[in-house]
Amino acid sequence: MKEVGIDVSEHRGRMLDDELVAVSHRIFTMGCAVDADACPAILYSNVEDWNLPDPKGKSIEEVRAIRDEIRARVEALLKE
Repeated sequence: MKEVGIDVSEHRGRMLDDELVAVSHRIFTMGCAVDADACPAILYSNVEDWNLPDPKGKSIEEVRAIRDEIRARVEALLKE
C-alpha cells in the first residue's frame, strides 16, 4: 500500500457487528463467498461480497492484484 501512497501501518481490522451495520449505508466484504464459515457478514442481508481472496500469506504480486482490484471497484462506486 505504501507503493501507492497509503499508510496502513496503524490499521487494525474490525469484526462486522450489529452496531457497524446499523450506521452503514453500504457494506462490502472481501471474501465471504471464499470462506463463508469464517465470515460473520453472512448473517446480514444488506452485505455485498466482492469475492476476493485474503491477501495474508500471498506473494507481493498477488497482493498488488487484490489491491488494484479493490481500488478499481471503489473508483467505480464513487462514479455511481
